[in-house]
Amino acid sequence: MKIIHRCIIGILAAAVIALLGVAISEVKETGKMREDVTAMKKQKKELQSAIKSEKEALEKLKLEAGESGIEPDAAGQGDQQTDASQDTPPTERNGKKVAIDPGHQGYQVDMSDLEPVGPGSQQMKAKATQGTEGRFTGVPEYVLNFDISKQLEGELQKRGYEVMLTRQDHETAISNRERALLAADFGADIYVRIHANGSDDPSVSGAMTMVPSENNPYIAQLHDKSKALGEAVINAYCQSCGIANKGVTVSDDMSGTNWSQMPVIILEMGFMTNQSDDTNMQNAGFQAKMVQGIADGIDQYFAAGN
Repeated sequence: MKIIHRCIIGILAAAVIALLGVAISEVKETGKMREDVTAMKKQKKELQSAIKSEKEALEKLKLEAGESGIEPDAAGQGDQQTDASQDTPPTERNGKKVAIDPGHQGYQVDMSDLEPVGPGSQQMKAKATQGTEGRFTGVPEYVLNFDISKQLEGELQKRGYEVMLTRQDHETAISNRERALLAADFGADIYVRIHANGSDDPSVSGAMTMVPSENNPYIAQLHDKSKALGEAVINAYCQSCGIANKGVTVSDDMSGTNWSQMPVIILEMGFMTNQSDDTNMQNAGFQAKMVQGIADGIDQYFAAGN
């Protein structure tokens, strides 16, 4: 019996010793974990402090950038952007919209189908044509019209206008009626149609504007403001580039004009059948004066309260 008791006591003692060992191990482990937690808390505080410092530095940088008118970036390009903003300050919009129609169409597009010359009209005309051609330069009118229109777009945008071109290339099929409707959808204040002239007499030269008459069967109500626009543009244009001023004429058979819903003009920039006009209109310096004159005329039209 004593042997059994001793065995039991031995077993119990061994068990107690084992349990004590586990407890001691857990206590040690817990102590290590507490040390780890303490260390992690310290690292967290250091990281939060670093993040706070970075945020304060970033806010300071943004504030300085805001005062200097630049946007900071990670690549350190602030100085470059400051220079760019000084060279090209953002243009403030003036609230006016101008639709520009580069007249005619490339020969690649068949626009021979007919459309009404005006709303409700029984008279029909071809949807668009190729136009004339420089007798001395060989440049097609539709190319010249587009080149000047693109330059005019840029110039007007610099002056604060919102601008739309009725065509962006020579190949897209778009009729004269459709162009006028695009100008209306754009909400244009004025519609400026860019063209060049031609004549059987090569001695004829100069520029003119064409507007709907006061008796136009479709848009008679637009005559007065169209005439004011036509006068402002032709006078400024001829003064700028030194071309002969043939004044303002009326025409009621132009479908692109008759479908307009806002004051509208056709600018005939010069005669492509005249040697002086034709060659001048292909000169870069002369073109700059042409564009300057058209834009000046548009400025004067709106400055007059139209």
